[in-house]
Amino acid sequence: MQQFSNQEVAELKSRIDEIHELLAGRGGELPTSPIYRGGGEAPPQPALLNQLSFSIQIRRIRRSHFGSADLAGPVWDMMLDLMLAQSHGRALSASDLATGAGVPLSSGLRMIGSLERLALVQRSIDERDRRRTIVRLTAVGTERMASYFEKIGVAWQNSQTLAA
Repeated sequence: MQQFSNQEVAELKSRIDEIHELLAGRGGELPTSPIYRGGGEAPPQPALLNQLSFSIQIRRIRRSHFGSADLAGPVWDMMLDLMLAQSHGRALSASDLATGAGVPLSSGLRMIGSLERLALVQRSIDERDRRRTIVRLTAVGTERMASYFEKIGVAWQNSQTLAA
């Protein structure tokens, strides 16, 4: 894996900020040509800039797709774990989700509660072990996740077309 110097990281951060401003000014469109304002070093590689731009676009799509819901960090990790478990016909407990998201159980339960209030997940008691709480995506949660990934797929194809 390639390591970056502090100066390169600072330049990348500056470039990300520029991309962010460009996207905000264009209503979500990706910039067509990179802007480089670095010193004597070579500009970042186009592939890296494309990945950065795509990452920003993904974050914006997720924010607009799920509305005001703050689906980032551990909460987003939980949604991904639930979608993957559902696609494999598995169920996850609340403690599984908290552990997978790297948060204490108490924080995980609050996050699950917020997802439940958004009607994205539902909790139920495990019939085999009544001490466990099972968490599953609701029909709404499943549809929202599936349609989100469809949008990401389209955005990925568009970014590949632009990069070619």
